[in-house]
Amino acid sequence: MNHLVITVIAQDQPGLVERIARCIAEHGGNWLESRMSRMAGQFAGILKISVPAESYDELVDGLQALNEQGIRVLLAESGIEPSCTWKPIHLDLVGNDRPGIVRDITRLLSEHGINLESLTTEVVPAPMSSEPLFHAEALLAVPLTLSLDLLQGRLEALADDLMVELNLRTEP
Repeated sequence: MNHLVITVIAQDQPGLVERIARCIAEHGGNWLESRMSRMAGQFAGILKISVPAESYDELVDGLQALNEQGIRVLLAESGIEPSCTWKPIHLDLVGNDRPGIVRDITRLLSEHGINLESLTTEVVPAPMSSEPLFHAEALLAVPLTLSLDLLQGRLEALADDLMVELNLRTEP
Protein backbone atom coordinates (compact mmCIF):
# COMPACT_ATOMS: atom_id res chain seq x y z
CA MET A 1 0.00 0.00 0.00
CA ASN A 2 1.34 3.44 -0.97
CA HIS A 3 0.41 6.67 0.78
CA LEU A 4 0.10 10.08 -0.86
CA VAL A 5 -0.36 13.54 0.56
CA ILE A 6 -2.37 15.71 -1.80
CA THR A 7 -2.85 19.45 -1.75
CA VAL A 8 -5.78 20.87 -3.73
CA ILE A 9 -6.87 24.41 -4.47
CA ALA A 10 -9.72 25.62 -6.66
CA GLN A 11 -12.39 28.26 -7.01
CA ASP A 12 -14.98 27.28 -4.40
CA GLN A 13 -18.11 25.62 -5.79
CA PRO A 14 -20.59 22.91 -4.81
CA GLY A 15 -19.45 19.37 -5.62
CA LEU A 16 -15.73 20.09 -5.53
CA VAL A 17 -14.89 17.64 -2.74
CA GLU A 18 -17.17 15.03 -4.32
CA ARG A 19 -15.19 15.18 -7.59
CA ILE A 20 -11.93 14.67 -5.70
CA ALA A 21 -13.42 11.83 -3.62
CA ARG A 22 -14.86 10.17 -6.74
CA CYS A 23 -11.49 10.29 -8.49
CA ILE A 24 -9.78 8.71 -5.48
CA ALA A 25 -12.42 5.97 -5.12
CA GLU A 26 -12.55 5.20 -8.87
CA HIS A 27 -8.82 4.49 -8.80
CA GLY A 28 -8.87 2.26 -5.71
CA GLY A 29 -7.69 4.90 -3.28
CA ASN A 30 -8.82 5.28 0.31
CA TRP A 31 -9.32 8.74 1.89
CA LEU A 32 -7.56 8.64 5.29
CA GLU A 33 -7.19 12.17 6.68
CA SER A 34 -7.94 15.70 5.53
CA ARG A 35 -8.02 19.36 6.48
CA MET A 36 -10.07 21.57 4.19
CA SER A 37 -11.31 25.13 4.23
CA ARG A 38 -12.87 27.88 2.14
CA MET A 39 -11.30 31.32 2.23
CA ALA A 40 -11.87 34.41 0.08
CA GLY A 41 -13.78 32.42 -2.54
CA GLN A 42 -11.08 29.76 -2.84
CA PHE A 43 -11.18 26.21 -1.54
CA ALA A 44 -7.99 24.59 -0.27
CA GLY A 45 -7.32 21.24 1.27
CA ILE A 46 -4.66 18.78 2.19
CA LEU A 47 -5.40 15.09 2.44
CA LYS A 48 -3.69 11.78 2.95
CA ILE A 49 -4.78 8.78 0.94
CA SER A 50 -3.67 5.18 0.58
CA VAL A 51 -3.68 3.29 -2.70
CA PRO A 52 -2.66 -0.23 -3.71
CA ALA A 53 0.66 -0.27 -5.57
CA GLU A 54 -0.99 -1.61 -8.74
CA SER A 55 -3.40 1.39 -8.85
CA TYR A 56 -0.88 4.07 -7.93
CA ASP A 57 -0.02 5.34 -11.43
CA GLU A 58 -3.68 5.42 -12.52
CA LEU A 59 -4.65 7.38 -9.41
CA VAL A 60 -1.84 9.89 -9.94
CA ASP A 61 -2.94 10.36 -13.57
CA GLY A 62 -6.58 10.75 -12.48
CA LEU A 63 -5.71 13.34 -9.85
CA GLN A 64 -3.56 15.31 -12.27
CA ALA A 65 -6.43 15.25 -14.80
CA LEU A 66 -8.51 17.23 -12.28
CA ASN A 67 -6.46 20.25 -13.42
CA GLU A 68 -8.64 20.26 -16.55
CA GLN A 69 -11.64 20.92 -14.25
CA GLY A 70 -9.87 23.86 -12.56
CA ILE A 71 -8.74 21.83 -9.53
CA ARG A 72 -5.01 22.31 -9.00
CA VAL A 73 -3.47 19.24 -7.40
CA LEU A 74 -0.01 18.87 -5.88
CA LEU A 75 1.11 15.34 -4.99
CA ALA A 76 3.78 14.19 -2.54
CA GLU A 77 4.80 10.79 -1.25
CA SER A 78 3.85 10.38 2.38
CA GLY A 79 6.87 10.72 4.65
CA ILE A 80 7.79 8.58 7.60
CA GLU A 81 6.25 9.85 10.82
CA PRO A 82 8.98 10.60 13.39
CA SER A 83 8.92 8.76 16.67
CA CYS A 84 7.11 10.68 19.37
CA THR A 85 9.80 12.88 20.88
CA TRP A 86 7.49 15.81 21.51
CA LYS A 87 4.56 16.85 23.68
CA PRO A 88 1.43 18.58 22.32
CA ILE A 89 0.87 22.11 23.63
CA HIS A 90 -1.97 24.44 22.62
CA LEU A 91 -1.23 28.11 22.06
CA ASP A 92 -3.92 30.81 22.00
CA LEU A 93 -3.02 34.38 21.12
CA VAL A 94 -5.13 37.55 20.91
CA GLY A 95 -3.99 41.11 20.32
CA ASN A 96 -4.37 44.21 18.20
CA ASP A 97 -3.67 43.30 14.61
CA ARG A 98 -0.41 44.43 13.09
CA PRO A 99 2.06 43.05 10.54
CA GLY A 100 4.70 40.65 11.85
CA ILE A 101 2.90 38.81 14.67
CA VAL A 102 3.04 35.40 12.96
CA ARG A 103 6.65 35.99 11.87
CA ASP A 104 7.79 36.89 15.39
CA ILE A 105 5.99 34.03 17.13
CA THR A 106 7.07 31.40 14.60
CA ARG A 107 10.69 32.63 14.72
CA LEU A 108 10.76 32.06 18.49
CA LEU A 109 9.14 28.64 18.10
CA SER A 110 11.61 27.64 15.39
CA GLU A 111 14.58 28.77 17.50
CA HIS A 112 13.45 26.26 20.16
CA GLY A 113 12.93 23.36 17.74
CA ILE A 114 9.13 23.56 18.05
CA ASN A 115 7.05 22.39 15.11
CA LEU A 116 3.62 23.77 14.20
CA GLU A 117 1.21 20.85 13.91
CA SER A 118 -1.70 23.16 13.06
CA LEU A 119 -2.32 26.91 12.94
CA THR A 120 -5.56 28.83 12.52
CA THR A 121 -5.60 32.63 12.40
CA GLU A 122 -8.23 35.29 11.86
CA VAL A 123 -8.73 39.02 12.23
CA VAL A 124 -12.03 40.01 13.84
CA PRO A 125 -13.46 43.31 15.13
CA ALA A 126 -12.95 43.95 18.86
CA PRO A 127 -16.25 43.78 20.79
CA MET A 128 -16.33 47.39 22.05
CA SER A 129 -14.10 49.38 19.69
CA SER A 130 -14.40 47.36 16.45
CA GLU A 131 -10.62 47.71 16.08
CA PRO A 132 -9.13 44.70 14.28
CA LEU A 133 -8.05 41.94 16.67
CA PHE A 134 -5.68 39.20 15.58
CA HIS A 135 -6.51 35.75 16.96
CA ALA A 136 -4.37 32.64 16.53
CA GLU A 137 -4.78 29.09 17.75
CA ALA A 138 -2.00 26.57 17.27
CA LEU A 139 -1.08 23.06 18.23
CA LEU A 140 2.63 22.93 18.91
CA ALA A 141 4.91 19.89 18.89
CA VAL A 142 7.28 20.84 21.73
CA PRO A 143 10.44 18.71 22.15
CA LEU A 144 10.33 16.60 25.32
CA THR A 145 13.70 18.07 26.29
CA LEU A 146 12.44 21.67 26.29
CA SER A 147 11.34 23.01 29.66
CA LEU A 148 7.77 24.30 29.53
CA ASP A 149 8.71 26.98 32.07
CA LEU A 150 11.47 28.22 29.76
CA LEU A 151 9.09 28.23 26.79
CA GLN A 152 6.39 30.03 28.80
CA GLY A 153 8.90 32.69 29.90
CA ARG A 154 10.21 33.31 26.37
CA LEU A 155 6.71 33.48 24.91
CA GLU A 156 5.49 35.83 27.67
CA ALA A 157 8.42 38.19 27.04
CA LEU A 158 7.62 38.21 23.34
CA ALA A 159 3.90 38.67 24.05
CA ASP A 160 4.75 41.77 26.11
CA ASP A 161 6.79 43.15 23.19
CA LEU A 162 3.98 42.39 20.72
CA MET A 163 1.29 43.63 23.13
CA VAL A 164 -0.72 40.42 22.80
CA GLU A 165 -2.25 38.01 25.29
CA LEU A 166 -0.81 34.55 25.00
CA ASN A 167 -1.94 31.33 26.66
CA LEU A 168 -0.29 27.90 26.67
CA ARG A 169 -2.07 24.75 27.79
CA THR A 170 -1.12 21.12 27.73
CA GLU A 171 -3.15 18.52 25.91
CA PRO A 172 -5.56 16.83 28.35
